[in-house]
Amino acid sequence: MTRPQVQHAGTPTRARLGSWPTPLEPAPRLAAALGLGPADLWVKHDDLTGLGGGGNKVRKLEWTAGTALAGGADVLVTSGAAQSNHARLTAAAGARLGVDVVLVLTGSRQPLGNVALDTLLGATVHWCGDVSEEELAARVQEVAEELAVHRRPAVIPFGGSNALGAIGYRDAGEELLQQDPDVQQVVVAVGSGGTMAGLVASLGAARVLGVDTGAMPEPSSAISRMVAELTGRAQEAAALRIDGGLLGPGYGSVTEEVLAAMHLAARTEGLVLDPTYTARAMAGLIGAVRRGELVSGRRIVFWHTGGLPGLLGHTDALTRIMD
Repeated sequence: MTRPQVQHAGTPTRARLGSWPTPLEPAPRLAAALGLGPADLWVKHDDLTGLGGGGNKVRKLEWTAGTALAGGADVLVTSGAAQSNHARLTAAAGARLGVDVVLVLTGSRQPLGNVALDTLLGATVHWCGDVSEEELAARVQEVAEELAVHRRPAVIPFGGSNALGAIGYRDAGEELLQQDPDVQQVVVAVGSGGTMAGLVASLGAARVLGVDTGAMPEPSSAISRMVAELTGRAQEAAALRIDGGLLGPGYGSVTEEVLAAMHLAARTEGLVLDPTYTARAMAGLIGAVRRGELVSGRRIVFWHTGGLPGLLGHTDALTRIMD
C-alpha cells in the first residue's frame, strides 16, 4: 500500500504575519533593582508581534507556514504541550492565511489559557495524554497521513524549530542591531531551540545567553545543528551559552526563582512574564547579574518571547501569585 504524501518544506517563502520591528524599550527601574545602570537593561518586545496574542513563534511561522503554503499545503499540522504558545500561534496563522490547522497536543483538555484560544482560533485538537517525545512525533505523522488521503497537509515541527523557522530569528538579530548596534548581551528562553539558534546565527554565540526551560532534552545539540544549517559553518555545541540551572522539578514548574522574577518584573516595569519561559529567562538574567556574568556598563537585552495566555492557563502559578 502506498503511503499518502505529506507536504515537505521547499524553497523558503515568507508569509507576512507580524508587526515589525517589535519595540526595544529601556527597563531602568528593573536595572536599578539589579544594581545595573539605568541604560544597561532593555527589553525586546516580541510579546508584541501582533498575531493571535503575540509571541516569538510568529517570526518562525512566517517562514514555516509561508513555505508550506507555497508548496501547496491546505492544512497545517503541528504539536506541542497542552499550553503550547506555538500551537496557539499556528492556529492564528492558519486563520490569517485561510488554511485549516490541526494540533496534536500532550496532556488533556482544560478550557484555560492557550487551550481555549486554540479552539477560538478554529483549530482541531487531538489530545494524546502523557506520551513521550517519540510517541508524540509518531502521532503527528499518523494524523498527517490520515489527512493526506484527501488533503495536502504540511507538518510544522515542534515549537516551529528547524533551520527554516530559525530564519525568523536570524533576521530578528539583524533587526535588533539596527535598533541598537551597541548590544553586548542578549538573554532569551530556550524551549525547542529555534529562537536561540537564529540569534546565535546573527549575533554570535558569545553574545547570546539562553536559559533552558526543560522543553526538550539536550537543546545544545539541536541549536548547534540549526546554527550550522543557517550559517553554513560548524557550530560547536560547547561554545553555546546555556544556563541549565533553573529547571527545578521540570518543565513548567514554578520555582521560587521563577516566582521572584515574575514579581520583580511586574512591580518594577509592568512586565508580565509567564512561568514556563519568560520568567525562567528573567530568573536566569538575575542570576547572571548576581554571579557577575552580566555587569553594569554593558548593554543587556532581555528578549521577551510572549506567553501571557500560558500564564492564564497555569493554575499553580496563578494560585501562588495570589498567596
